[in-house]
This record gives sequence, C-alpha cells and structure tokens, in this order.
Amino acid sequence: MSLSDQPFDVTCPDCGGILKIDPVSRAIIAHTSAPKKKMFEDFGDAAKALRESDERRESLFRQSVDAEKNKDDVMAKKFAEAVKKAKESPLTERPLREFDLD
Repeated sequence: MSLSDQPFDVTCPDCGGILKIDPVSRAIIAHTSAPKKKMFEDFGDAAKALRESDERRESLFRQSVDAEKNKDDVMAKKFAEAVKKAKESPLTERPLREFDLD
C-alpha cells in the first residue's frame, strides 16, 4: 500500500466537519461532526434573549388582536364601497352566454 492509497482528511469550509476520503474509491469513509458552538456565553445573556423573545411574541399577539377587532369595520367599509360602485355602473346589457351564440 503506497502513500497515495492512504485515506486523507478534508475539513468542510462551511460547517467545520472533517471528512475522511478513500482516494481509490473516491468515497467518504468517515465523518466527524464539527463541535457545537455555544448559543450564549452565560445565563444572563440567555435570560435576556428569552425576555426579548417574550416581548416580541406579546407584541405580535397584540397586533393580531387589534387587527381582528378592526376586521369587521374594514369588511363593512369594503362592502359599502362595492355596493356603491355597483349602483354607479349598472349593467345595461345582459352578458353574452355561450348557448346564446348558437
């Protein structure tokens, strides 16, 4: 077995994982995952992030409640506008149907 037949390691530039590749078959024969990074340095940072996500969630909920409260008014205004538009431009002719063409 020569030096060129020995498996070699390649580090993934994206995730940092290590791949062991067999040069003869050109196949990955082993994989070592990259070490997991810490999301937060300490519990204070984690608690702060949790509070911020709670505040954001509460804000989104309040916005959806306000939108739901105003939904009836918006729909009533849209309906009134559609009725007004329909009265202003009534149909003068009946629409042409397919069986009228025969």
